Amino acid sequence: MKNKRNANDTQRGNTLPIPDIDIIDLENDSGAVASAEPASEDAHPAAAGKKGKKNDRPFRVVHIALLTVFLLFICGLVYKIANFGVHVDLSEIFKDGPGTYEDNFDTILPLFDAEGNPVYKHYGEGTTIVAFGNAPFADDRSSEDNLAALIAQMTGATVYNCSVSGSYLAADGDSLDAAAHPMDIFNFYWLCSLATGYHEDTDAEFHKGMDLLGDSAPAEAWDVYNTLTSVDLATVDVVVVMYDGSDYLAGHPMYNDAKDTDVTQFTGNTEAGIELLHYFYPNLRIIVMSPTYAYGLDENGDYISSDIQRYGWDVLSTYVIKQYASCNSRGVTFVDNLYGTINEDQAPEYLTDHLHLNLAGRKKVAERFVYALNYFSHLLE
Repeated sequence: MKNKRNANDTQRGNTLPIPDIDIIDLENDSGAVASAEPASEDAHPAAAGKKGKKNDRPFRVVHIALLTVFLLFICGLVYKIANFGVHVDLSEIFKDGPGTYEDNFDTILPLFDAEGNPVYKHYGEGTTIVAFGNAPFADDRSSEDNLAALIAQMTGATVYNCSVSGSYLAADGDSLDAAAHPMDIFNFYWLCSLATGYHEDTDAEFHKGMDLLGDSAPAEAWDVYNTLTSVDLATVDVVVVMYDGSDYLAGHPMYNDAKDTDVTQFTGNTEAGIELLHYFYPNLRIIVMSPTYAYGLDENGDYISSDIQRYGWDVLSTYVIKQYASCNSRGVTFVDNLYGTINEDQAPEYLTDHLHLNLAGRKKVAERFVYALNYFSHLLE
């Protein structure tokens, strides 16, 4: 009996409570669930209403917070638009002039001897300079205000002006063929060939080109020919090369990675001429001056920034940067006229049009050349 009673007690103690059973009212369309438990006081409509309001409160707080953030965003946006930018008084900024570009591509090197040692000289009276190029040296050729004449006045040197108006650095043909490309006889490389006698047929091609051009040939062409065929470059101290932005405006090709002396390229012709002069006259100091700033021209002939306008190749600044790289590779002085002499901000003060230098512009270029020419003079003191 004792065991039976204990067993029954144990059975009663381990019996689980009967869970509440939800009774589904199949006749109720809303699918409401009827509970077997008696309705509590919360089931009263009034109590249910209170409970609903209490549960909605967190959602209302979130909505109010989001609305506040949105309104703050709108207010900030309106404030930004109303106060966009800061008024700048340009007349105050430029009251002392447009300023200068301190970062330029100048690379000023002395002459080097056969062992690679620098040779420092002062270039003044008794110095002989030969100038190659186009408009910067060719404009107002007979005037005392010509660029070559200004350099002579500033230094006391003898300057032979071998520039040709309307000429380019890049040649049209990869070999000299005056019948096909008569203006090629005036570019830098073929004038160097004429002066050094490197190509035997250069002289004959020059005459052929002049015959073909006739009255359209540059007025100074024969003077340049006579100078280069009579002056002994072994007695010359310095060669200066300066072509303006004409190659850029004509859309001439700029460089050839496969051949750095490709004469049909802006930089290739520069390098080919330098190589030729150094081969025959290693004691020549060569100074290459980049183009100054020049405006591009749009389809209506209006001026446009040459950092925007392209003519098949690239903008003017890229021509200058590539020329700088060429001069570095050849170990010659490079004077950056685009950023260091006449830049876009100053251009209206120094140009007569979109390209050519006025007197003030020529003086500024002459000063920069003399600066590079005698850059190392202080080492002689």
